[in-house]
Amino acid sequence: MTAKRKRHKPEFKAQVALEAYKGEKTINQLASEHEVAAVQVSQWKRQLLQGVPEVFGRARPEVDPDALTAPLYQEIGRLKMELDWLKKKSGNVH
Repeated sequence: MTAKRKRHKPEFKAQVALEAYKGEKTINQLASEHEVAAVQVSQWKRQLLQGVPEVFGRARPEVDPDALTAPLYQEIGRLKMELDWLKKKSGNVH
């Protein structure tokens, strides 16, 4: 019978990697404390250190203002038409 691999949540991995980075405990101590292999803790620490520059170096995606406003203007137009139709039907034209 093969054992299923344990899947850890990203939050857990980040927590263990940060603890490993702090260096307050050895990799082996962290591994036994969190019931994971020492190699795994080292890998998570390495991934953390490799990924940190991306967090701070990430450029914000370019947003096209027309792409944001076009649907809003369409909705405004539709609502104005509905309002005019309702005013006409109720006989309350101003």
